[in-house]
Amino acid sequence: MPYDMLLSPMNIGTMTVKNRTVMAAAEFSLGQPNGKPTRRLMDYYEERAKGGVGLIIPGVCRVNDMRGALTFTQLSMSHDYHIEPMREFADLIHAHGAKLAIQLHHPGRQGMASAINSLPFVIPIADRFPKVMNLIFRCTPLLLSMEAKGICFSVQAPSKCEPAKHGATRFHAMSRREIKSLIRDFVDAAERCQKAGVDAVELHGGHGYLIQQFLSPYTNRRTDKYGGSFRNRLRFLEEIILGIRKRCGEDYPIIVRMTADEMYAKVGEPEKGYDIETGKRIAVCMEKLGVNAINVTSACYDAFNYWLEPTTFELGWRKYLAKEIKSVVNIPVIAANVIRTPDQAELQLQEGYQDFVASARTFICDPHWVNKAAEGRPEEIRRCIGCLNCVRSLMTNACVGRPGECALNMSIAHEKSYFYPRQVGAGRKVIVIGAGPAGLTAAHTLALKGCDVEVYEKNDRPGGQVITASACNLRDKLYWSIEDLMTLARKAGAQIHLSTTLTAEEIRDKAPYAVIIATGGVPLLPRSIPGLDLPHVFSAQDVILKKRKIENSRVIVAGSGMTGLETAEILGETGNDVTIIEMASEAAPGVWFQLVDDVMERLKKYNVRILTDTKLNEVAEGRVIVEDVKTKTVYEIPADYVVPALGIRPENALAAELEELGLQNVIKAGDAKRSGTIADACHSAYDAVKNLI
Repeated sequence: MPYDMLLSPMNIGTMTVKNRTVMAAAEFSLGQPNGKPTRRLMDYYEERAKGGVGLIIPGVCRVNDMRGALTFTQLSMSHDYHIEPMREFADLIHAHGAKLAIQLHHPGRQGMASAINSLPFVIPIADRFPKVMNLIFRCTPLLLSMEAKGICFSVQAPSKCEPAKHGATRFHAMSRREIKSLIRDFVDAAERCQKAGVDAVELHGGHGYLIQQFLSPYTNRRTDKYGGSFRNRLRFLEEIILGIRKRCGEDYPIIVRMTADEMYAKVGEPEKGYDIETGKRIAVCMEKLGVNAINVTSACYDAFNYWLEPTTFELGWRKYLAKEIKSVVNIPVIAANVIRTPDQAELQLQEGYQDFVASARTFICDPHWVNKAAEGRPEEIRRCIGCLNCVRSLMTNACVGRPGECALNMSIAHEKSYFYPRQVGAGRKVIVIGAGPAGLTAAHTLALKGCDVEVYEKNDRPGGQVITASACNLRDKLYWSIEDLMTLARKAGAQIHLSTTLTAEEIRDKAPYAVIIATGGVPLLPRSIPGLDLPHVFSAQDVILKKRKIENSRVIVAGSGMTGLETAEILGETGNDVTIIEMASEAAPGVWFQLVDDVMERLKKYNVRILTDTKLNEVAEGRVIVEDVKTKTVYEIPADYVVPALGIRPENALAAELEELGLQNVIKAGDAKRSGTIADACHSAYDAVKNLI
C-alpha cells in the first residue's frame, strides 16, 4: 500500500511537519531531578527522529518545581537555566528533519505530593551529589505509603471533589492567587521553549490533569469566575493561551492536547464529567483563541483504560472522537487511535478522521516505524501489542530512579549500543532451544552482534505460552510479538528450525559457544493437592485452546491470575456456573490493575464468583474441598469440573543434561528460568545474553 498521505508534509500554524506522524508525549522517567534532559533522554528521542517521525513531543514537562511535579525525573522549563540544555536537545531533533514540541503540564490532583516543597531542595543536592538521589529514591516507597494515608502536603486542584480512583492523594482547591501564579508559570515556560528553539508548545488538557480538571464540571466545582458555567471553566486555559500569544507572538505554534470525552459513561457513571458534545464546544473555542492544532485524546484517571488501552481494545476504536472534533474546526486535528500499522494510519487519514496520526507506544516499540513504512518494509515493524508494560514499568521504576521499559524493544535508554552494536560475535555458534519470546529475543540480540545463531523449536508453531495467551478473548494481538520477533531474528541472520528437537548429545556435537535454554514451562499441578489427576480436571491451557470444551456445568477455577480470569471468561461464554478460588486476600495478586479492571468488567455478565482467602485442599468426584485461610474452616463446593490455573513451572531439564556433558555457557531464559509475562521473558533473555559476547 502506498502511504501518500502519511508521508506528505502539513503545516501546524507556521511549523511545517515533514509527514503526518506525531510521537505523542509519554513520560518515561529519563530526565534529571533539575528538569534538564539527560544524554539518554536525548538519545531516546533522537533515535525516533532518525527513524522518521515528523513531530516529537517528549513526556510531560513541568512548569513549576514547587507544586507541579509528576515525577522526580521529568523535563522542566521552570527556570531560565533550562533554556540552553533544551536548545541542545532541539538541535539534535532538528538535525534529522523532525520538529520538537514541548508539552507543558501540571498534574493537579494527580500530582506527586512527596515532591511538593521538596523538589527545589532536592535539585541542588542531586546536582552536586548525584549518588544522594539513590538514597532519596530508596525512601520513595515510604513516601508513597504516607501519601496513600494522607500524611503529606496537599497538591493543587481546581476545587474539592472526590479523589481519583487511581493515583489519588490529598489535594486542595486553588486560591485565585495560585491560579494567577500558575498561569504565569505556563506562559514563562512557553517563552523559554521559544527562546530554546523549540518549534511549538503543547498544553496538556487531557487525561485528568489540571487543565482538564478545570474544564470538567465533575472536578471543577468553583463558584468564582474560574468555575461553574462552561465559559468560566474554560477561563484558566484561555488565559494561558492568551498569555502565550502576548508573550511569544501570533506566529508561535500552540497545540492543545484535549480530552474530547471523559468517558465516564464507559465506566457506568454517565452523570459525571463531560462527553463529546462538550468536547466539540471546547475545540471550537480553542480555534477562536488562536490555537493551531487540537491533539485529540480521551478519558481521565477515573477511566484509565480509555486512554491507555489494554490489548483487548480494537485498533482505531476511538477514531470517531477525532472525526467529531474535525467536523467543527478548521485547524489540524492530531489523534492517537491505537494506531499500530502504516496501512491503518494511511486509511484513517484518507477517510478524513484526522490530519496527523499520533502514538507514543507505537514509536516506543519501534523507533524506525516511519522509515520502515517509507522504504517499503512495513513487515519489519515491531508492533506494539498493548501489554501495558510501558506504563506499569514507568509507575514502578520512576519511583526508584529507573526509566520505563517496553516489553519488546530492549533499547530503551541505551539506543546507541542496541541499534548500532559492535560486531563482536565473530561467527561464534549459538544454539537457542525454544522459539518463544525469550528464545527469539536472545536469537535476535546475538545475531545482531554477528553470532551464527540457530533456533530449534519442537512444535510446528513458534510462541510457547504466547500461543495460549493470544488465544484468550480479544488478546490475539499478543501473537504479534512472536511474528515480529521471528521476522527480526531472521533478518538479523538467525536460522529458525520448527518441528525440530535436539538431544543434549546432538547439541554437544555441534560444539556451540553457548546454548540458550528457552524451553518455557508447563502448568503447575502441586502434588500436595490430591485429585488433580482425576478425569474431570482439565488444564486452563486446554480450555483456552479449545482442546477441552465444558458447557452448562459447575466449574471451579483454581487461581485468579490473568490465566484464571481469562479461563473463567471463556467458561462463562459457554453457559457454565463458574467459581474462582484464590488463596490471596485479593483477586489477581500482583497483576497490573488495568488488566484486572479490563477482564473483571467482562466477567460481570457471567456472574462469576471469586472466593478470596480460599485454599484448594483436594479435588474429589463432584466436589472440591477448600479451606478458609483466615478461619481455617474446611468446607465443600459442588463441582462438575475443575480447572487449575496455578501458574507455570520451568521446564529446563535439558540445561542440566548439557552441563553434565561439560558444555559451557548454558543459559536459562524466560519461563525456563522463572515464569512471567511476555515482558519478563524478553527482558530475561536480553539481560542474559547482552554481555555474553
